[in-house]
Amino acid sequence: MHEKIEESWREKLSAEFEKNYFKSLSMFLEEEYRNHLCFPPLEEVFSAFTQTPFSKVKVVIIGQDPYHGLGQANGLCFSVHDTIPKPPSLKNIFLEIKNDLHVEIPHSGNLEPWAKQGVLLLNTTLTVRAHQPASHQKKGWEVFTDRVINTVSENKNGVVFLLWGEFAKKKIQLIDQTKHLVLTSGHPSPLCANRGYWFGNKHFSTTNKYLKERGGEQINW
Repeated sequence: MHEKIEESWREKLSAEFEKNYFKSLSMFLEEEYRNHLCFPPLEEVFSAFTQTPFSKVKVVIIGQDPYHGLGQANGLCFSVHDTIPKPPSLKNIFLEIKNDLHVEIPHSGNLEPWAKQGVLLLNTTLTVRAHQPASHQKKGWEVFTDRVINTVSENKNGVVFLLWGEFAKKKIQLIDQTKHLVLTSGHPSPLCANRGYWFGNKHFSTTNKYLKERGGEQINW
């Protein structure tokens, strides 16, 4: 399975592929995809890495599970394919961007343009069985994606990590805050956003200000 991951990431994470947890995960996924409808499609499981090679990572956004509805998940956290209606959390992300940066909300909910600019859109569990949220949790993905986060922290400088919600905030222990900017807020889901834990966090302008101050290119959100 790991042959599908982008070359620069495969080099950085090569030791993981030989570990027992990853071999067990691969066997589990082969069985799941053979016998059940799972998302995203196998060719898109590692899309976050394909779209954002290691050398290009400037921002990391951490999600949890892929969307489990038909045709939604495309391998990037919070993102959906072009023709799919925006889920509620993604709608709130775009609303915050509109309020923060005074830009129009895009028609598509596909976040590939962010990924191609260096935003690693990382779910901590990269697959899910259709219509069964959390069905692929605790099978080994979390060990792998924790290593991804830690690898970025150890090998790069000046990356912005956006941790939204209590689950994502737990990943702060994997990040060296002396080298990177970590921004936290409530989750963009309606449950949190409507209670005042999301809107007004200004994470998008703050990210761009940090990148600009370090001489890097800002993200066109």
